[in-house]
Amino acid sequence: MTATLVRFEDVAVEFGRLRVLEGVTLDVQQGTITGLVGESGSGKTTLCRALLGLVPVSHGRITVEGAEIADHLARDARAFRRRVQMLLQDAHASLSPRMALGRALEEPLRIHGLPMAEGRARLANILRRLNLPDDIAGKYPHQVSGGQARRVGVARALVMRPELIVADEPTAGLDVSVQGELLNLLLDLRDEFGLTYLVVSHNLNVVRRITDRTAVMYLGQIVEKAPTRAMFGRPAHPYAAALLSTNPSLHAPRRRRIVLQGEIPSVLSPPSGCRFHTRCPVVQPNCARDMPALAEVEPGRSVRCHYPFSLALPA
Repeated sequence: MTATLVRFEDVAVEFGRLRVLEGVTLDVQQGTITGLVGESGSGKTTLCRALLGLVPVSHGRITVEGAEIADHLARDARAFRRRVQMLLQDAHASLSPRMALGRALEEPLRIHGLPMAEGRARLANILRRLNLPDDIAGKYPHQVSGGQARRVGVARALVMRPELIVADEPTAGLDVSVQGELLNLLLDLRDEFGLTYLVVSHNLNVVRRITDRTAVMYLGQIVEKAPTRAMFGRPAHPYAAALLSTNPSLHAPRRRRIVLQGEIPSVLSPPSGCRFHTRCPVVQPNCARDMPALAEVEPGRSVRCHYPFSLALPA
């Protein structure tokens, strides 16, 4: 059985009166790829920032190999930062325009006090593995393509030999052909280095292509988590069904979208009961009154809904 690398247990994050995460429970298994999807403002980025120790957890806990994030950081923050790396959405913006890429690639070695000779040898192997040109070290960010900048980001992460990579919109802004190459590369690297990924993406094709499991977030909560194939084949939560129906590649052209009414509510004043009830196409009277628990409805799939599987994808 695959070991759990990361565990979110009933996690809440608050900023004053603003509770941006509530009751988030999710396991990320070693060597797997887990996707996080949902509209902007659903809490995906905050969850990742909490995992990285960048925002404090107000309730619940996040553990990596059984130890809480705060304990990892207190014991050896640098070691934890090496183990958990992040790929940023804007690869160019994450690089200093005044710094040659070779120096940018070596920066993690200097920050973490690693032997430079060993690190440079490791880096040279990684750059060859990523099919980056030999002269990449002498170039500046504005002289490379978006795909190359993204690969430089991957190289900076890999040189630290991490266990977990948090990837924020890894294919954003890339041409479709370059997206495919990058996704294949991430899968190969997962197998080669035994990596675990947590992938945040609005691109459902990306999530469907590379993830093993998917968690759908709405207004600070996980409303469904399941094996990716099962969820994309038959989503159980009405919000998940509506979200997946917007992807034209998932259904025959004659299938119509599930159009949700209204905007996502503010986390300053979330709806009572089920947070989705104000937009749900199959809402019932008790939905506005009772908050549904995140409950297992079949092996490996949990749903936060009083009436799971009640919304069929329309023909």
